[in-house]
Amino acid sequence: MILFRGGLALLVVLLLGACSSRPKMWHYSYRPGKTAVLVHGKAVPPAGLPPQVMRAITAGNCIAGLPYKYGGGHRSFVDNGYDCSGAASYVLCAAGALDRPGTSESLRHFGKSGEGRYITLYTRKNHHCFLIVAGMRFDTGYNGERKGPQWTTRSRPISGYVARHPPGL
Repeated sequence: MILFRGGLALLVVLLLGACSSRPKMWHYSYRPGKTAVLVHGKAVPPAGLPPQVMRAITAGNCIAGLPYKYGGGHRSFVDNGYDCSGAASYVLCAAGALDRPGTSESLRHFGKSGEGRYITLYTRKNHHCFLIVAGMRFDTGYNGERKGPQWTTRSRPISGYVARHPPGL
């Protein structure tokens, strides 16, 4: 058990270390049925995810816990706070799926329609958007909470939302 905790802690440190520069490429063998887990507010991915998904998780970890800031992340991906679409744009850019920040409305036309295998963006017209990445929800709040970007294992209703995903993911 002590070895497992040490290995898990090492993985978290390695993922957080990637926040200081462009996320590194990760190479694993995918094992279906595995989802990320939440450890101290950060998503810890399972082995076997494609590099784009690993970069998305690393990016989410880099901004998780920052404050909610209306319009945050829209002028540039890098900001000191994020709104829902700014946070989603940041993560999608790290995955190589987006080249400029989008609004919740513009993201309704992102990628392909429907749920993705690893990454799904849920967006509601002129209202809100959030991501599901490797089974974890990356969101800025629920019911108007505006807590800033964070990972959670809690689900939320998707009625009225459109599901989109990056091609191939």
